[in-house]
Amino acid sequence: MGLQPGVRRRPAYTPEAASRSNELGRRHKPDYWLIAICVVLLAVGLVIVYAISPALSASAGVSNTYYVVKQLIAISLSLVAFAITSQVPVAQWRRAYKPLLALAIAMTLVAIAMPVNRDYPAHRWVRLGGSLSFQSVELLKFALLIWLAGFLAERIKNGEISNVRRTLKPLLIAMAIIGLGIAKVQSDLGSTGVIVLMMVTMTFVAGMPFKRIMMIGGIIALGLILAIASSGYRRERFSTYLHPEADCKNSGYQECQALIAVGTGGMIGLGLGRSVQANGYLPEAANDSIFAIYAEVFGFVGVVVLLGIFTALFGRLKRIAERAPDDFSRLIVIGVLTWLSVQTLINIGAMIGLLPLKGITLPFISYGGTSVVFVAAAVGLVFQISRYTSYSTLSNNRDTEDRSSYDNSRDRRRVRGAYHPHTGSR
Repeated sequence: MGLQPGVRRRPAYTPEAASRSNELGRRHKPDYWLIAICVVLLAVGLVIVYAISPALSASAGVSNTYYVVKQLIAISLSLVAFAITSQVPVAQWRRAYKPLLALAIAMTLVAIAMPVNRDYPAHRWVRLGGSLSFQSVELLKFALLIWLAGFLAERIKNGEISNVRRTLKPLLIAMAIIGLGIAKVQSDLGSTGVIVLMMVTMTFVAGMPFKRIMMIGGIIALGLILAIASSGYRRERFSTYLHPEADCKNSGYQECQALIAVGTGGMIGLGLGRSVQANGYLPEAANDSIFAIYAEVFGFVGVVVLLGIFTALFGRLKRIAERAPDDFSRLIVIGVLTWLSVQTLINIGAMIGLLPLKGITLPFISYGGTSVVFVAAAVGLVFQISRYTSYSTLSNNRDTEDRSSYDNSRDRRRVRGAYHPHTGSR
C-alpha cells in the first residue's frame, strides 16, 4: 500500500547510517554516577584536609585555613579542567596530541632545569613563585594517555598492532625515555611505574600478542632492578620496605608512623579533629600519607567504605570502556582506569606496608593542585565518552520499526556486548 502524501518512509537501520548520524554513535545521557563518585571522593579528601589543617598550619607557621583554601582552589581548577575536557570533542583532543605532548615535555625539561633546595629536593616541580608549584609529570600522564590511545587506534586500523617496527619499537623507545627522564633524572619511580603500567595495559587491550607483552614486562622488570641497584637511596628504600621496624627513627620513620596511624584507628577511628599523627609525627600527612590519616580518623569501617567507593569508580570506568564506540575512546578509558587504579594501589599499599614508599598521591583525596586538576581532566574525557555507549545488534528477526524504537529507549544502555558504529561488528 502506498504512502499518503507528505509522509516519509522511515529509513532502514544500517550501521553506516548510525555512524553517519554521529562520529561516535548515538548520543544519550552521560554516566552521572561517574561524576557522583568522583564528587564524593573529592569531598572526603576536603574533609580530611579540613580536619588536619590546624595541625599542619601550626607546624608550617601559616593560618589555620591555609591548606583548606588551597585545596578549595585546586578543586575549583579541577572543575574547570573537567568542564573543558568533557565539552571539547574527543576527536579534537586526538588531533591536538602533538602540541600537548610538546608542552608536557617542555614542562618536564623546565622542572629538570630547576635548582633543588630543601623544600624541593627532586627535579619534579616547576616553581611558579611563592608557594605555587606545578608537577610536570601529571601533565605528562595526560598527554601520553591521548598520544598512546591515538597511536594504538591507528595501528589497529592498519592491522599493525603486532608489527615490531611500527608498534613495538616506538613503544619501547617511549618507555626508555620515560624511565630515563622521570625515574632517573626526576627520581620519581612511582610515577614512572604508573605511566609504564598504563602504557602496557593499553597496549595489551589494543591486541598486542601476549608473548610480546611478556617480553615488555621482562624488560621493565630488568629496568626496575637496575634502577634500584644503581641508586643508594632506592636500595635504602627497598631495605626499609623489607624491614621497616629495623630503623624507625631514621630511614623507616615514615613507614613506621604510617603503620602506627593505621593501627591506631582501630575499628571506628579516633574521629575528626583527633588525629595524633597529623601533629608533626607523620611526614606528608596531607599528601602521600593521607590514607594513613584517613585510617586513623575513620578506622577499619571507614577504610572499607573508602575502598568500596574506589571499587565503584573503577567499576564505572570498566563499564564505560566495554561500551565505548571506537578503539580510540575505549583505549582512553582503559588508560584512565589503569592510571587511577595503579596509583591508588601504590599509595594505599605503601601506607599499609605492602609496597615501598613511592611518594605518590591518592587520587581525589590527597592535598595538591596538579594531581587533582589532571585527574579531573582525564575523568572529563571519560565522561564525554560515556555519552556514546555502543550497543549490541539486535537479532535479525526484528524489523526496522522495532530497531528504531529500541535505539531510542533507555534499555539499550543495559545490553551486553558492543556494537561499533564505525565497523558494524561486535
